[in-house]
Amino acid sequence: QVQLVESGGGSVQAGGSLRLSCAASGRAFRLNTMGWYRQAPGKQRELVGNMPNVGSTEYADSVKGRFTISRDNAKNTVYLQMNSLKPEDTAVYYCNADAFTIPSFKTTTFWGQGTQVTVSS
Repeated sequence: QVQLVESGGGSVQAGGSLRLSCAASGRAFRLNTMGWYRQAPGKQRELVGNMPNVGSTEYADSVKGRFTISRDNAKNTVYLQMNSLKPEDTAVYYCNADAFTIPSFKTTTFWGQGTQVTVSS
């Protein structure tokens, strides 16, 4: 199993910035794509962006130019830098990772517990 632990959420005024972190831990695994989703009250969970091991990072249109995903593979950590935050960015943000685990020899999607981001106007 792989555990994902997020940190860095909080409250900020519109126009401000926050940086989320998500660290993966466990035994005998290899991380593939890592990314972020969010879920606002009364809405479905939506993709914010994801970053494969190889290839281009994908972003939702609503966050392009404002949010940046990065990874530190040595630390098994993915980051979400959020700039120019808007009230509509208010949501619970979830880390997501596809990991190949050795005991099962298959790729499984894992989720973090979520961290609240609140942007006030």
